[in-house]
Amino acid sequence: MVPLDRLEQITQRFEYIEAQMTQGGGDIARLGREYAELRPVVEEIRAYRQALADIESARAMLGDPEMRDLAREELESLEARLPGMEHALQLALLPRDTADARPAILEIRPGTGGEEAALFAADLMRMYQRYAEGRGWSFDVIEEQESDLGGIRELVAHIKGDGVFARLKFESGVHRVQRVPETESGGRIHTSAATVAVLPEAEDVDIRIDPGDLRIDTMRSSGAGGQHVNTTDSAVRITHIPSGIVVTSSQKSQHRNREIAMEVLRSRLFDLERQRADSERSANRAAQVGSGDRSERIRTYNFPQGRMTDHRINLTLYKLDQVMNGDLDEVIDALTADAQATLLAEMS
Repeated sequence: MVPLDRLEQITQRFEYIEAQMTQGGGDIARLGREYAELRPVVEEIRAYRQALADIESARAMLGDPEMRDLAREELESLEARLPGMEHALQLALLPRDTADARPAILEIRPGTGGEEAALFAADLMRMYQRYAEGRGWSFDVIEEQESDLGGIRELVAHIKGDGVFARLKFESGVHRVQRVPETESGGRIHTSAATVAVLPEAEDVDIRIDPGDLRIDTMRSSGAGGQHVNTTDSAVRITHIPSGIVVTSSQKSQHRNREIAMEVLRSRLFDLERQRADSERSANRAAQVGSGDRSERIRTYNFPQGRMTDHRINLTLYKLDQVMNGDLDEVIDALTADAQATLLAEMS
């Protein structure tokens, strides 16, 4: 268990920030973010310390013949609750990913499987869109290139809401589907795949981009079935020369397209920095859930058997229809719990 003096330090820091905000001193925005991060931790600390105090009081009352039975009953109840409170406190004290509270950029691209992979990519887009709607998030398509049969060649979307990246960050990787393709008349089960990337939205302070490193081209949208085909000449393509990253936005406003493309570019560069830092911290990132390895096969959707399997945690759910309809909480909760368990093991 975390030493009580450490818990006292956290509580004192929280109370100091609270006083500073009340007096209007310091960087209010920065203090506000730290206050929001510490508040749930301090609530768990206070509940835990109150339970310890109540246990001591109950033990003291055991010496009173008139209060002994009541004290024994109270003590048993408190001691039974204490392990759960300790675990909740340990979770609250785990190191936080500073990007967890941020909006996210979602990117989906078909992998192996031709037109069937493009159709599966469209299914994944709808799955995440429904999940976002269910949580009250906004889901704004930045770039969408459709295939001839209504699949997706590329999808970039901006998802905003409470704790978006924290919930979706474990979705990055290769998603595999096994089913009879709509394009297959022989009834054979095919395997195809799509790649998902979830990037935390970057802020200006996270990434500084030298304008001299950019090549910006204006062009007409094109591509089979694209939602903006032949509607505008204002599509913007930005190439970041040092990294080779290319970002496109095809909304109707050229000015807005530049802003959107720069937002996505910053997020991709920020994600590269995060991956580099993760690599330095861990020599075995491939074993970690949410390592961000875009080539890692993370999940299989088997339509004939109605099951979804997440290979990182060996979780199989026989509720594929619900999953594809955006019911992702069970798998996301399991992935989050596994990541927390790994962090707790490392701390101990």
